[in-house]
Amino acid sequence: MIKVLLVDDDAIVRGGLRLMLGGAPDIAVVAEAADGSEVPGLVAAHGPDLVLMDIRMPGVDGLSATEALRARPGAPDVLVLTTFHTDEHVLWALRAGAAGFLLKDTPPQEIVAAIRTVAAGDPVLSPAVTRRLIDRVAAGTGRGSRAAGARARLAQLGDREREVAAAVGRGLSNAEIARDLHLALPTVKAHVSRILTRLDLNNRVQIALLVHDADTLG
Repeated sequence: MIKVLLVDDDAIVRGGLRLMLGGAPDIAVVAEAADGSEVPGLVAAHGPDLVLMDIRMPGVDGLSATEALRARPGAPDVLVLTTFHTDEHVLWALRAGAAGFLLKDTPPQEIVAAIRTVAAGDPVLSPAVTRRLIDRVAAGTGRGSRAAGARARLAQLGDREREVAAAVGRGLSNAEIARDLHLALPTVKAHVSRILTRLDLNNRVQIALLVHDADTLG
């Protein structure tokens, strides 16, 4: 059973999500929060496997809540809800450790599938949408320094690890990486784990963002 914590300041949205997820036999909504400030206590009390997190809330926003939560050992995964076209903070939520994001108009069956995907350890991340998010941020300040920093961090990896990281950056699954690089699937998983440890990252989404920084901001 995948235990889910719903975090959204709109009670109607929470009610709709609870009703929708109630039809999935392997998903249980264990608690709800109307603000990011409630998240730590509810996580401690209910031990969810995944937090479905809104970005814009009047108190502690989803970005701050995600960053604080993912900094804790053993934290649940975070799947961010966003309107995308008006919310410019999604990329930063991913940098903070979110496993991906959904648009609020995502069809119900795709939300359920996304929750299962993240719970299984894989990100919900569209390379095309990620590119658009990166392009928004890339126009800001600090591009050169961020690109240089990303390249310096990737330089800590071995040659094969950099190949795996680059493949993650292209949005490939472990199975696709294994096929393209002619590696066994357990070997790919081991490389990904070592990359996360060496670069002090939370998940493969952050690997992808680091690769994109190195490739697009210089």
